Amino acid sequence: MDTTLIKQMLSAGIPFNQTLGLEVVDIGDGVGTVRLPDDPRLRNHVQSQHAGALFTVAEAASGAAIAGALLAANLMGSVTPLAQGAEIAYRKLARGAIDARATLTAERAALAAELASGKAECSVEVALTDAAGVEVATVKVRWHLRKM
Repeated sequence: MDTTLIKQMLSAGIPFNQTLGLEVVDIGDGVGTVRLPDDPRLRNHVQSQHAGALFTVAEAASGAAIAGALLAANLMGSVTPLAQGAEIAYRKLARGAIDARATLTAERAALAAELASGKAECSVEVALTDAAGVEVATVKVRWHLRKM
């Protein structure tokens, strides 16, 4: 499985992501970037991106980072990842398209070693930025991984 298929699965294979028009921009070893489009249907009462849409793009980016790490460790398809919890901090009004850049906080080798027991937990940090590079929110997503 390559990153093209993972991008398709995360964009079109998850109906809610498709509803929001999320675009998986990049997937790598423990990193992922997903874009939230500038769409009037996704705005709130002050015409900025809705908080729920911002959370969703961050969660999707964190999933892309997890998928990239699993692919690099040859574990894709043998592990079920489930988001366990998250914390979000809204910093500025989010206007226009927003990029969510996610980074796995654990080293892939340590995560793979922990998975040898059948399960593991890890966190992914996500920075959300607007087109000018201004950070509009940060998110930390905690993941539970279970071998199938």
